[in-house]
Amino acid sequence: MKIDSSISKTIATASGESKTVRNKSTGTQENTKADSAARVNLTSSSQLQALSGGTGEAQPVDTAKVEAIKQAISEGRFKINPEKIADGLLNSVKELLTSHKA
Repeated sequence: MKIDSSISKTIATASGESKTVRNKSTGTQENTKADSAARVNLTSSSQLQALSGGTGEAQPVDTAKVEAIKQAISEGRFKINPEKIADGLLNSVKELLTSHKA
């Protein structure tokens, strides 16, 4: 097995697309085949929304609730419950661990 000494990087273009730029060393046809097999294509967020059927109009965040929380913080009425935050973090970690085992 030969080690490919070419260097490649993925850059974002102004249109939000990604482009792979490869700095190839002098190589053989075998290296070219390995290069094409190792190529990674990234999907932009607009492409992901199109694939999922989303129109981009749906807001996953309740802006009214966010504004209410901001107001409560600025007025000093917002109470932080560290136990609830810790429990939520532990539950998230447990879910991640069990999903990786399956």
